[in-house]
Amino acid sequence: MSCVTRIAYKSFVNIFSLRAATWLSVTVAATGLVATAGCSSSSTSSSTSSSTSPSTSSASASASSDTLTVKQIVQGTTLKHSYQPNGTGATKTESLSQPDDIVALGGNLYVGFQNGVGSQGEVAPSGNLDSTLVEFTPAGSVVKQWDVTGKIDGMGVDSASGQIFATVNEDSKSSLYTVSGGTVTHYTYTPASLPHLGGTDAVAVDNGKILISASAPGTSGKAPASAPAVFVVTLNTGANTAAVAPFFADNATATGVDAPNAGKKVTLALTDPDSNGVVPSSSSDFAGDFMLNSQGDQELIFSDASGQNLQVLKISQPVDDTAWATSATGTLYTTDSTANTVDAITGSFTPGTAYTAVTPCNANNAPSTCPGPGFAANSLGTINLKTGAVGNVTVIGPVAPKGMIFVP
Repeated sequence: MSCVTRIAYKSFVNIFSLRAATWLSVTVAATGLVATAGCSSSSTSSSTSSSTSPSTSSASASASSDTLTVKQIVQGTTLKHSYQPNGTGATKTESLSQPDDIVALGGNLYVGFQNGVGSQGEVAPSGNLDSTLVEFTPAGSVVKQWDVTGKIDGMGVDSASGQIFATVNEDSKSSLYTVSGGTVTHYTYTPASLPHLGGTDAVAVDNGKILISASAPGTSGKAPASAPAVFVVTLNTGANTAAVAPFFADNATATGVDAPNAGKKVTLALTDPDSNGVVPSSSSDFAGDFMLNSQGDQELIFSDASGQNLQVLKISQPVDDTAWATSATGTLYTTDSTANTVDAITGSFTPGTAYTAVTPCNANNAPSTCPGPGFAANSLGTINLKTGAVGNVTVIGPVAPKGMIFVP
């Protein structure tokens, strides 16, 4: 997104982000829930005041027949962190803001608050340079929190090693943090200049392999058509470096899933790799595959564990994170950066359903001032993984999801 207003919007609303997280053996992938966050502060549909009237997404595809209920379990305004303006001087305190990605590990939730930091690590209006990663109980009580330099935009989890991953600065000047046993470790990428001349976003762990979205290609120069869309990352714990290698490219060959290219070989031309994740076994389609959400392109790319045999699904609306229901009962946890809340959505779920954050303002052709005519605010939806139709979900209470995970 070249428009300054659009960049500001994406800093609030980006969803690929597909974030994959495993909590109690549940794998969650983010491919796109409709978030209500809008350009600047023009969107008010995700007010923190309680509501009893259902809100529905604007998608026209078929939707779940069961109404879900939203409960706000975290208010960012009640949480604080301390910082030094521009990294120097007297310490100040401010409320946390802009909750974005969310993962789960060991029965608790982990949420990244961006606190106004820019997509290349630019200083926030308050002078703050740090995002805050917060560990919560499922009920929303704070367990622990850590400040990290930069803007947290992508997260992931490795349940086998007990590590939380957080990437910072999705457009450029990116790096990677891990949290393990309460200790934060910072890794710099090698090579230092990433080959797609952009940043990094969502993180998924597939059979021990760390996969990170190569976001915002061409931010710092013209990216080659064959630039990586996804990196395989190898950590060097002695040197605190994260070596990147291509998993598949922006111009890789894929087989079309839906019309007009169903069954045909196509050459991808990805411009917006964002969220990602691993499709759980409960899904009737693509179970076990890695999924990349190229958000602005409105395409989901599915890959086997080798990064080969790609399939591409064209979807009817842009989305951010996606989470699959793995049981009929459970909780869909979402973040709302506009309302500055973490929300718990409960009700009757259909196992195998791909719930998503629908984000019309993240389309490549969205206007610079958004939401606007023809481009609604974010909402909760579902994705038909056969046809690409993005459907609507009836929700009681305000909801504008960005990050999301499902916990049975």
